[in-house]
Amino acid sequence: MAASDTWQSFPLIEGLKSRRARRFGMGMNIPGGPLEYRSKQRPVPLTEEEQAILTFAACGITGPALNDWNWEKGKGGNVMAGVVGRTVSSSDALQSGAMVVMDDEATYLIRRPADLTTAELRQVQDMVAKNDFVGAYRATRVRIGTERRHPPVASPYNLTGNEWSLHTPGSTYFLPIEDLSYLYINILLEFFNEEMAAFCLDERRFYLPAGLGAFGKSKGGHLDDDPRKLKALPMEFAERLLVETAAIEMGMMLQNLGLVSQALGLGGFPHYTGHDGAWFEALDFRMAEMPISRYFRVPTVSKLVLKLRRQDANFAYPLGLERDGEVLLKPYCPPYYESMEAAVHAVVERKFGQDGIYRGGIGRGGWREPEKVAAGISGISRKAIDATVAFCEYVFRKSGRFPSYLPAYHTQMGFQSVHLDVDFYDEFYDPSVVPEVHRSHMRDWHGR
Repeated sequence: MAASDTWQSFPLIEGLKSRRARRFGMGMNIPGGPLEYRSKQRPVPLTEEEQAILTFAACGITGPALNDWNWEKGKGGNVMAGVVGRTVSSSDALQSGAMVVMDDEATYLIRRPADLTTAELRQVQDMVAKNDFVGAYRATRVRIGTERRHPPVASPYNLTGNEWSLHTPGSTYFLPIEDLSYLYINILLEFFNEEMAAFCLDERRFYLPAGLGAFGKSKGGHLDDDPRKLKALPMEFAERLLVETAAIEMGMMLQNLGLVSQALGLGGFPHYTGHDGAWFEALDFRMAEMPISRYFRVPTVSKLVLKLRRQDANFAYPLGLERDGEVLLKPYCPPYYESMEAAVHAVVERKFGQDGIYRGGIGRGGWREPEKVAAGISGISRKAIDATVAFCEYVFRKSGRFPSYLPAYHTQMGFQSVHLDVDFYDEFYDPSVVPEVHRSHMRDWHGR
């Protein structure tokens, strides 16, 4: 086994014990303080193979999702929204989390399973099975920039403590991006069915029904609008559940990047990226703006105060990602759909249309008799679809976007990978903080 292949047999428990955020890379500089240090070495960029392995760790396609659920009608199975698995789990197998990878030469978007044709998907799965991670990396990446595309490193775009280390020459940066619109609509279709029968209230309008009044049981509908039964949720609470679910998927990507960085002998660390406007502007997303009073749905009196003070500035937020006439990231909301009603029906069609995931596309999964399984999977009820449409139309009408509290695309944490400057750690730390796999990396992988 070549030295650069030994990472595949690195012990998992050893990786868990020795995983650390190791920030100081070759060519870096800490300009002051008790750890003031200027690297005496030139930065060494990660190789394409190193980037490919890390990308696989974060979001690699690994084969079929098992979807081993109770698929009886009314038992919740049809909330599942995908039949393909990746290296990280995803709520309801949506796999809606995207990944952007950038270095000194380029910025890439990594295509998700749903972005690939069945033939492309099979090809990538075959490459991964043969440990051809570079091939899989090349097959799934789309160049979206010829250089690093990132916001300024200064506050408020980043925390001050990270400014010295971010986007330095030689580093590779990984940015998870979550599509909240697909995740949201999919779970709403489950929330608003006859079995769960949840209900949503608008906390910004005196806790009145959020477009769902006609669907409440008190009005003869099927949704449980009695707040004493704890099924009537404020919109803010529902969207907080959504964001926390998305953050867990992104967090698993970061954990995998940390563990595999340890196995490779690379430095790396996660850091805060929660400035959606600046990040997506830097990546050249299609953007929109609205006054902050509308973006945050400020009460009428406060809105007037903002206007009088001339503080009601515009707030930028992302819509989608397009390159050369092709839509690479398309949320389930306007302007990519003419209405939220059309967006909801598109999600249903994606799952249960003629070529949907659980109809014509079910062969992408791992079942031995996919057609037999498809025949036993019921679709989504008309009542659930109609209630979801009513709620989503209400959100868009009141907020001017979907979801209400965050844009359709959201990022929270990124991960930067570097070749460590071992001399820095030997200068300030006990030798044990740098394992042998890091000390030998440049020799084993780069012959130096």
